[in-house]
Amino acid sequence: MISKVKNIINYEDFDSIDIRIGTIISAVHFKNAIKPAYQLLIDFGSLGELKSSAQITELYLPEKLIGKQIVAAINIGQIKISNFISQCLVLGVSSSKGVSLLEPNLKIQNGSLVV
Repeated sequence: MISKVKNIINYEDFDSIDIRIGTIISAVHFKNAIKPAYQLLIDFGSLGELKSSAQITELYLPEKLIGKQIVAAINIGQIKISNFISQCLVLGVSSSKGVSLLEPNLKIQNGSLVV
């Protein structure tokens, strides 16, 4: 059994999160962020392009992010961070070295649904 599990939710709540594959098309330092972050523009294919603020500066350089496919929740609403509107949440795993992005191990069509 896993210890320290967050609150148990029902399957319907989890299933309502729209998790998709996208490709980062631009990444710049977010100068106004309180914690170090990048402003990302992500292509989700037929679903369009969405912006995200991502605290992934410890393991990634902006120029190395261009073209990288990522996993993101796209229906969580918008949040204003300083002067920037973040429209999706890029998913990653926190480690002692920083946040490691979740990414497919094969090239996947942008906008594909994560199941």
